[in-house]
Amino acid sequence: MEFDKRAADLILKANDLADTEKLAAFLAAQAEPGTVIALDGDLGAGKTAFSQLFAKHLKVEQQVNSPTFTLIKEYEGRLPFYHMDVYRLSLEEADELGLEEYFEGQGATLVEWASLIEELLPSAYLHIYIEVMGMNERQIYLKGQGSPYEQWLLDLKREWGTES
Repeated sequence: MEFDKRAADLILKANDLADTEKLAAFLAAQAEPGTVIALDGDLGAGKTAFSQLFAKHLKVEQQVNSPTFTLIKEYEGRLPFYHMDVYRLSLEEADELGLEEYFEGQGATLVEWASLIEELLPSAYLHIYIEVMGMNERQIYLKGQGSPYEQWLLDLKREWGTES
């Protein structure tokens, strides 16, 4: 299922990578065991770059790269970081991976192309959609599903200085 931009709780404009990093840093600071971030967006929008920045602010020291061919990569930081890319998986294949063990685990999980496995996501998660607006500009749509994500977005609105 495609991300419904009209249903976003918050829309942020990132004028450059520094703005994207500001968002990633905020979310990494909020992350706790069981955090799930569903990440979707245009091809080349910066999903992996966002993942790398999120990991950086989780204090992951290893190089984070796209898990496209390995599907799931695990990293150590302030929390374990589980980075998934489900682009090449069918829903059935993803279901067989036992993703709920990651979602309910002791780390933070970030799933690229998450809309492809929306049925397998937990009931509470943060959904982010990144849209290319120009060479460096991005529009970032955020939707909080349940606790604590709805509160994170309220806090983020105050921090970012927007009421969108």
